[in-house]
Amino acid sequence: MVRFTVLASGSKGNSTIVCGGRTHILVDAGLSCRELFKRMKLAGEDPATLDAIVITHEHQDHINGLAITARKLGIPVYFTEATHRAWMRWLTPRRQMTYTQWLELCRKQAAEREAEPEAVTLEASADESDPEEAEVDCAPDTAGLPQSTSADADAEVGTAPDTSDDQASAEIPPLKRDPTWLPAVEYFRAGEPFSIGDIAFSPFTIPHDAADPVGFVLSSEGVRMGFATDLGYIPPNVKEQLRALDLLLLESNHDLEMLRDGPYPWSVKQRVLSRVGHLSNDATAEFLSTAYDGQAAYVILAHLSENNNLPELARVAAERALLGRASLLANRLLLAEQHQPLSSIRF
Repeated sequence: MVRFTVLASGSKGNSTIVCGGRTHILVDAGLSCRELFKRMKLAGEDPATLDAIVITHEHQDHINGLAITARKLGIPVYFTEATHRAWMRWLTPRRQMTYTQWLELCRKQAAEREAEPEAVTLEASADESDPEEAEVDCAPDTAGLPQSTSADADAEVGTAPDTSDDQASAEIPPLKRDPTWLPAVEYFRAGEPFSIGDIAFSPFTIPHDAADPVGFVLSSEGVRMGFATDLGYIPPNVKEQLRALDLLLLESNHDLEMLRDGPYPWSVKQRVLSRVGHLSNDATAEFLSTAYDGQAAYVILAHLSENNNLPELARVAAERALLGRASLLANRLLLAEQHQPLSSIRF
């Protein structure tokens, strides 16, 4: 059996579970580890069965709970190399210092080098035996993480991920001081298919203001599922990928009038409206009416803005676009939610 469950979708966190055969994959981890586990249990999924986490891009609403979740479960994380580098760079931001501060740092480093080896050994032993210190090091310092460019950006800017609920995995080496440490990292490239267990992935490039953002077509047991959110427009390569699907999850982020008339700074509005921003209801409807082949049994509207969209507006625009195509077997329209998981879709 194949199952597709959207745990959360929106500017405050995105995550989806895809199960095929004996393989269970988490696509994005945009909620805290505790909240992810809570949503999974609500959806009837056991976190302990997860085999891997796959990341679409490095914006905070897609990676908030990534590190702690991967560490707790001891599972690999799949990125593009550029996305992994961007994630690491934002977790360990460079600090600027004055010349005086640099000289003081050099003096301290020289003093440390002259210290007795025994003192270093004792210090390391003390750190190793301190469980609180080890636990603190497991929670990444995400104050510098990049924010999503969604229409809910004002709710996200300057907000660090909520990891206060989460505890460190006992498997983490106690001397690790690297917030980017993960149990295992695997790289993939857009345009090059790969597989994780019983699920095949076909990643494709999407236009978004991230390092190397991707969408996916996931296949298992003959079921094809398209996954495309966080894109400013739908280029030909994406249109080609989103064909002959059994399930289509597609962004419908904002209503144009609500965004334009809203209180956000013009710079934020420009980013959202740009070709590397987010899809409006109208853009999604245009794709559904002109380029979509109408074959998916389920169409899921995702990443709806809470402040610049209304579920009714997104639904009406999509229903009009699908007019005449809906049937008992195809184009059942669903809306993914931010605050609760969508009922699992089973094939």
